[in-house]
Amino acid sequence: MIPAPEPLPFSLDSGGKVYGRDGSVAYAGRLWVPEAPVALEFNGLAYAVMMATPSDLIDYATGFAMAEGLISDAAQMGEVGVAHLDIGWILRAQIDGLDAAKLSERVRARVAESSCGLCGMENLEVLARPLPQVAPHAPIAPDAIFEAGEELREHQTLGRATSAAHAAAFCAPDGAIMACREDVGRHNAVDKLIGAMARAGVSRAEGFLFSTARCSYEIVEKAVKAGVTTLVTISLPTSLAVARAREAGLSLWVLARHDSVICVTSR
Repeated sequence: MIPAPEPLPFSLDSGGKVYGRDGSVAYAGRLWVPEAPVALEFNGLAYAVMMATPSDLIDYATGFAMAEGLISDAAQMGEVGVAHLDIGWILRAQIDGLDAAKLSERVRARVAESSCGLCGMENLEVLARPLPQVAPHAPIAPDAIFEAGEELREHQTLGRATSAAHAAAFCAPDGAIMACREDVGRHNAVDKLIGAMARAGVSRAEGFLFSTARCSYEIVEKAVKAGVTTLVTISLPTSLAVARAREAGLSLWVLARHDSVICVTSR
Protein backbone atom coordinates (compact mmCIF):
# COMPACT_ATOMS: atom_id res chain seq x y z
CA MET A 1 0.00 0.00 0.00
CA ILE A 2 1.45 3.35 -1.03
CA PRO A 3 1.00 5.98 1.70
CA ALA A 4 -0.93 9.15 0.91
CA PRO A 5 1.09 12.29 0.22
CA GLU A 6 1.91 14.56 3.11
CA PRO A 7 -0.14 17.71 3.76
CA LEU A 8 1.28 20.58 1.75
CA PRO A 9 2.72 23.73 3.37
CA PHE A 10 0.21 26.22 2.05
CA SER A 11 0.29 29.87 3.06
CA LEU A 12 -2.36 32.42 2.10
CA ASP A 13 -0.94 35.59 0.67
CA SER A 14 -2.56 38.92 -0.03
CA GLY A 15 -2.02 38.17 -3.70
CA GLY A 16 -2.47 41.41 -5.53
CA LYS A 17 -4.75 43.57 -7.60
CA VAL A 18 -6.61 41.99 -10.49
CA TYR A 19 -7.07 44.38 -13.39
CA GLY A 20 -9.85 43.68 -15.86
CA ARG A 21 -9.89 44.77 -19.47
CA ASP A 22 -13.12 46.60 -18.70
CA GLY A 23 -11.23 48.84 -16.27
CA SER A 24 -12.34 47.02 -13.13
CA VAL A 25 -9.93 46.49 -10.23
CA ALA A 26 -10.36 43.82 -7.58
CA TYR A 27 -8.26 42.30 -4.82
CA ALA A 28 -7.59 38.56 -4.78
CA GLY A 29 -5.74 36.43 -2.27
CA ARG A 30 -3.56 33.67 -3.68
CA LEU A 31 -1.92 30.47 -2.55
CA TRP A 32 1.61 30.47 -3.93
CA VAL A 33 3.28 27.18 -4.73
CA PRO A 34 5.84 26.44 -1.96
CA GLU A 35 9.45 26.46 -3.14
CA ALA A 36 12.63 26.17 -1.07
CA PRO A 37 16.24 25.01 -1.42
CA VAL A 38 16.62 21.36 -0.42
CA ALA A 39 20.16 20.11 0.18
CA LEU A 40 20.84 16.39 -0.16
CA GLU A 41 23.73 14.77 1.70
CA PHE A 42 24.68 11.12 1.23
CA ASN A 43 27.19 9.36 3.47
CA GLY A 44 28.32 12.69 4.88
CA LEU A 45 29.01 14.31 1.50
CA ALA A 46 27.10 17.32 0.21
CA TYR A 47 25.66 15.99 -3.06
CA ALA A 48 23.23 18.54 -4.51
CA VAL A 49 20.99 21.49 -3.72
CA MET A 50 17.66 21.41 -5.53
CA MET A 51 14.77 23.86 -5.58
CA ALA A 52 11.72 21.87 -4.54
CA THR A 53 8.40 21.90 -2.72
CA PRO A 54 9.23 20.82 0.85
CA SER A 55 6.81 17.91 1.19
CA ASP A 56 7.24 14.13 0.88
CA LEU A 57 10.95 14.73 1.40
CA ILE A 58 11.86 11.15 2.35
CA ASP A 59 10.17 9.95 -0.84
CA TYR A 60 12.14 12.62 -2.67
CA ALA A 61 15.52 11.62 -1.22
CA THR A 62 14.85 7.96 -2.08
CA GLY A 63 13.69 8.62 -5.63
CA PHE A 64 16.50 11.09 -6.26
CA ALA A 65 19.12 8.55 -5.12
CA MET A 66 17.58 5.94 -7.44
CA ALA A 67 17.61 8.33 -10.40
CA GLU A 68 21.26 9.16 -9.71
CA GLY A 69 22.20 5.48 -9.68
CA LEU A 70 23.32 5.59 -6.05
CA ILE A 71 20.82 2.89 -5.04
CA SER A 72 18.78 0.30 -6.90
CA ASP A 73 16.41 -0.52 -4.06
CA ALA A 74 14.89 1.54 -1.26
CA ALA A 75 16.24 -0.96 1.29
CA GLN A 76 19.77 0.38 0.63
CA MET A 77 18.79 3.74 2.11
CA GLY A 78 19.27 4.17 5.80
CA GLU A 79 17.04 6.48 7.81
CA VAL A 80 16.68 9.85 6.15
CA GLY A 81 17.21 12.76 8.50
CA VAL A 82 15.17 15.84 7.69
CA ALA A 83 16.33 19.18 9.08
CA HIS A 84 14.44 22.45 8.58
CA LEU A 85 16.57 25.60 8.75
CA ASP A 86 15.67 29.23 8.22
CA ILE A 87 17.36 29.13 4.82
CA GLY A 88 15.96 25.81 3.61
CA TRP A 89 15.98 22.07 4.23
CA ILE A 90 18.70 19.43 4.57
CA LEU A 91 18.14 15.73 3.87
CA ARG A 92 20.85 13.42 5.23
CA ALA A 93 21.01 9.71 4.47
CA GLN A 94 23.47 6.85 4.78
CA ILE A 95 23.58 4.50 1.79
CA ASP A 96 24.75 0.95 2.45
CA GLY A 97 27.53 -0.41 0.27
CA LEU A 98 28.20 2.84 -1.60
CA ASP A 99 31.85 3.25 -2.52
CA ALA A 100 33.21 6.51 -1.12
CA ALA A 101 35.46 7.14 -4.13
CA LYS A 102 32.57 6.61 -6.55
CA LEU A 103 30.37 8.97 -4.55
CA SER A 104 33.08 11.65 -4.45
CA GLU A 105 33.58 11.37 -8.21
CA ARG A 106 29.84 11.73 -8.82
CA VAL A 107 29.75 14.80 -6.57
CA ARG A 108 32.49 16.41 -8.68
CA ALA A 109 30.58 15.59 -11.86
CA ARG A 110 27.43 17.19 -10.50
CA VAL A 111 29.33 20.39 -9.73
CA ALA A 112 30.31 20.55 -13.41
CA GLU A 113 26.69 20.00 -14.44
CA SER A 114 25.10 22.52 -12.09
CA SER A 115 25.74 25.76 -13.96
CA CYS A 116 24.35 24.91 -17.38
CA GLY A 117 23.01 21.38 -17.34
CA LEU A 118 25.51 19.13 -19.10
CA CYS A 119 29.11 20.21 -19.60
CA GLY A 120 32.29 18.54 -20.81
CA MET A 121 33.26 15.30 -22.48
CA GLU A 122 32.62 13.18 -19.39
CA ASN A 123 28.99 14.24 -19.22
CA LEU A 124 28.53 13.76 -22.97
CA GLU A 125 29.76 10.20 -22.45
CA VAL A 126 27.21 9.71 -19.68
CA LEU A 127 24.44 10.67 -22.10
CA ALA A 128 25.79 8.27 -24.71
CA ARG A 129 25.65 5.27 -22.37
CA PRO A 130 22.81 2.90 -23.20
CA LEU A 131 19.90 2.76 -20.80
CA PRO A 132 18.82 -0.60 -19.37
CA GLN A 133 16.16 -2.36 -21.41
CA VAL A 134 12.68 -2.16 -19.90
CA ALA A 135 10.91 -5.37 -19.00
CA PRO A 136 8.58 -7.02 -21.52
CA HIS A 137 5.13 -5.56 -21.10
CA ALA A 138 1.68 -5.54 -22.64
CA PRO A 139 0.58 -2.35 -24.40
CA ILE A 140 -1.83 -0.17 -22.49
CA ALA A 141 -5.19 0.79 -23.96
CA PRO A 142 -5.80 4.45 -24.91
CA ASP A 143 -8.98 4.35 -22.78
CA ALA A 144 -6.81 3.75 -19.71
CA ILE A 145 -4.94 6.98 -20.42
CA PHE A 146 -8.19 8.91 -20.83
CA GLU A 147 -9.47 7.49 -17.53
CA ALA A 148 -6.26 8.47 -15.74
CA GLY A 149 -6.32 11.96 -17.22
CA GLU A 150 -9.85 12.55 -15.96
CA GLU A 151 -8.99 11.32 -12.47
CA LEU A 152 -5.62 13.05 -12.16
CA ARG A 153 -6.91 16.52 -11.32
CA GLU A 154 -8.65 15.13 -8.23
CA HIS A 155 -5.19 14.18 -6.91
CA GLN A 156 -3.58 17.55 -7.69
CA THR A 157 -4.17 19.36 -4.41
CA LEU A 158 -1.25 21.74 -4.94
CA GLY A 159 -1.97 22.21 -8.62
CA ARG A 160 -5.61 23.12 -8.07
CA ALA A 161 -4.74 25.61 -5.34
CA THR A 162 -1.84 27.36 -7.09
CA SER A 163 -2.00 26.52 -10.81
CA ALA A 164 1.79 26.33 -10.63
CA ALA A 165 2.79 22.76 -9.75
CA HIS A 166 3.61 19.60 -11.64
CA ALA A 167 2.24 16.17 -10.82
CA ALA A 168 3.47 12.64 -11.45
CA ALA A 169 1.10 9.71 -10.95
CA PHE A 170 1.44 5.98 -11.26
CA CYS A 171 -1.57 4.28 -12.79
CA ALA A 172 -2.78 0.69 -12.90
CA PRO A 173 -3.19 -0.87 -16.37
CA ASP A 174 -6.86 0.17 -16.35
CA GLY A 175 -5.97 3.80 -15.61
CA ALA A 176 -6.81 3.87 -11.89
CA ILE A 177 -4.36 6.14 -10.10
CA MET A 178 -2.38 4.29 -7.44
CA ALA A 179 -0.23 7.18 -6.21
CA CYS A 180 0.44 10.82 -7.02
CA ARG A 181 3.08 13.31 -5.93
CA GLU A 182 3.36 17.03 -6.69
CA ASP A 183 6.17 19.57 -6.76
CA VAL A 184 7.14 22.90 -8.25
CA GLY A 185 9.74 20.95 -10.26
CA ARG A 186 8.72 18.37 -12.84
CA HIS A 187 11.75 16.18 -12.11
CA ASN A 188 11.13 16.42 -8.38
CA ALA A 189 7.54 15.21 -8.75
CA VAL A 190 8.77 12.11 -10.59
CA ASP A 191 11.49 11.47 -7.99
CA LYS A 192 8.95 11.74 -5.16
CA LEU A 193 6.59 9.32 -6.89
CA ILE A 194 9.31 6.76 -7.61
CA GLY A 195 10.59 7.07 -4.06
CA ALA A 196 7.13 6.55 -2.58
CA MET A 197 6.56 3.43 -4.65
CA ALA A 198 10.03 2.03 -3.91
CA ARG A 199 9.60 2.57 -0.18
CA ALA A 200 6.24 0.78 -0.34
CA GLY A 201 7.74 -2.09 -2.33
CA VAL A 202 5.38 -1.57 -5.27
CA SER A 203 6.53 -2.73 -8.72
CA ARG A 204 6.68 -0.16 -11.51
CA ALA A 205 6.68 -2.77 -14.28
CA GLU A 206 2.89 -2.97 -14.72
CA GLY A 207 0.79 0.09 -15.42
CA PHE A 208 2.17 3.47 -16.45
CA LEU A 209 3.67 6.70 -15.18
CA PHE A 210 1.62 9.80 -16.04
CA SER A 211 3.48 13.12 -15.94
CA THR A 212 2.05 16.60 -16.37
CA ALA A 213 5.45 17.85 -17.48
CA ARG A 214 7.21 18.43 -20.77
CA CYS A 215 8.65 15.13 -21.95
CA SER A 216 12.40 15.75 -21.88
CA TYR A 217 15.08 13.08 -21.94
CA GLU A 218 15.52 13.36 -18.14
CA ILE A 219 11.94 12.22 -17.50
CA VAL A 220 12.45 9.27 -19.86
CA GLU A 221 15.69 8.27 -18.14
CA LYS A 222 14.22 8.54 -14.64
CA ALA A 223 11.30 6.34 -15.71
CA VAL A 224 13.50 3.68 -17.31
CA LYS A 225 15.97 3.55 -14.40
CA ALA A 226 13.06 3.14 -11.98
CA GLY A 227 11.70 0.11 -13.84
CA VAL A 228 8.75 1.88 -15.48
CA THR A 229 7.68 0.28 -18.77
CA THR A 230 5.22 2.90 -20.08
CA LEU A 231 5.38 6.69 -19.80
CA VAL A 232 2.54 9.10 -20.60
CA THR A 233 2.99 12.88 -20.69
CA ILE A 234 0.63 15.75 -21.42
CA SER A 235 3.20 17.54 -23.58
CA LEU A 236 5.23 16.63 -26.65
CA PRO A 237 8.66 15.03 -26.30
CA THR A 238 12.03 16.30 -27.40
CA SER A 239 13.91 14.41 -30.11
CA LEU A 240 16.38 13.07 -27.53
CA ALA A 241 13.54 11.84 -25.32
CA VAL A 242 12.10 9.86 -28.24
CA ALA A 243 15.50 8.41 -29.14
CA ARG A 244 16.24 7.34 -25.57
CA ALA A 245 12.79 5.81 -25.15
CA ARG A 246 13.17 3.79 -28.34
CA GLU A 247 16.64 2.60 -27.38
CA ALA A 248 15.38 1.33 -24.03
CA GLY A 249 12.12 -0.14 -25.33
CA LEU A 250 10.03 2.25 -23.21
CA SER A 251 6.46 2.65 -24.44
CA LEU A 252 5.91 6.39 -24.80
CA TRP A 253 2.56 8.15 -25.17
CA VAL A 254 2.48 11.94 -25.42
CA LEU A 255 0.20 14.96 -25.81
CA ALA A 256 -2.41 13.21 -23.69
CA ARG A 257 -5.72 15.06 -23.85
CA HIS A 258 -9.27 14.16 -22.82
CA ASP A 259 -10.08 12.86 -26.30
CA SER A 260 -6.75 12.01 -27.95
CA VAL A 261 -3.20 10.79 -27.27
CA ILE A 262 -0.19 10.06 -29.50
CA CYS A 263 1.64 6.74 -29.29
CA VAL A 264 5.29 7.44 -30.16
CA THR A 265 6.85 4.11 -29.22
CA SER A 266 5.14 0.91 -28.11
CA ARG A 267 6.04 -2.74 -27.66
